[in-house]
Amino acid sequence: MSLIDFILNIAGILLWLNWRSVFADPFATPTPSTLSGTLRRAQPGQVKRWHFPAALAVLVLGRAVVYQQIGPAVNWTPKLDFYFVVLTFRGTAFLPTLVFSLLSFLRAFVVLYFWLLTLAAINRHASGSDPFQKMISVQLGRAARWPWPVQGLLPMLAAAGFWAAFHPALVYFGIVSRTQSSLHLLGQSLLVGGGLVFSLKELLPAFLIVHLAASYVYLGRSPVWDFASLTARNLLVPLNRLPLRLGKLDLAPLVGIVLIFLMLVTLPNVLLTYLDRHHLSLWPQ
Repeated sequence: MSLIDFILNIAGILLWLNWRSVFADPFATPTPSTLSGTLRRAQPGQVKRWHFPAALAVLVLGRAVVYQQIGPAVNWTPKLDFYFVVLTFRGTAFLPTLVFSLLSFLRAFVVLYFWLLTLAAINRHASGSDPFQKMISVQLGRAARWPWPVQGLLPMLAAAGFWAAFHPALVYFGIVSRTQSSLHLLGQSLLVGGGLVFSLKELLPAFLIVHLAASYVYLGRSPVWDFASLTARNLLVPLNRLPLRLGKLDLAPLVGIVLIFLMLVTLPNVLLTYLDRHHLSLWPQ
């Protein structure tokens, strides 16, 4: 069931991305004052703009119904991991399951845009002709050109805002306990937002691995490999001054992967283990 939820989140993300892409299509809203405005599609459009958000709403609502019916039968308990806290929902009741369905998609949505903004910041000096850079720019709009500190903070603040907005509902359904003060709620929100950083452990090493493979194995010409290598090279810029090349062997991607896992996996786990051993917690109650 968790795999099904993951796949449905991807489907929802694709619906959102397609809806966003419609606004960048010059044939979607032709303007008579331009050449593209005088052109028409060769075939009549079957999908309207509103179909995408409508389908997304049906997906979020419909899977909540399915989860409520099937979840208890297969002994599945809906859970959401926000790194510093894991939420457990009652799958036998519809409204808590609906909250889970909505929060599950919102978490995937915020992580996606955090990744897109991270890639935009890493490749901000890349050529505008790169198709993947164009795709990222289409999805981000003006945010693709914002200063990198703002790009990093924006999704974190969004995640913090979603937590604060959903907290009353989570308390009402008994999923979390009521905070002692607004300051504690603020602390929880900031931890949820800051936890987005740890999602990069799933994104950045992938580019370094592809770059490492493409350095020694010919993978053919493809915009995918070019974008992956460009991102990896920009990501490894801080290591350029270190003597990490032995003849034809470049150790920079391996060192980069190790550093990422050290900072985003090993050290946080050591800290959390230490706190748990001493019966301490970063999560304010």
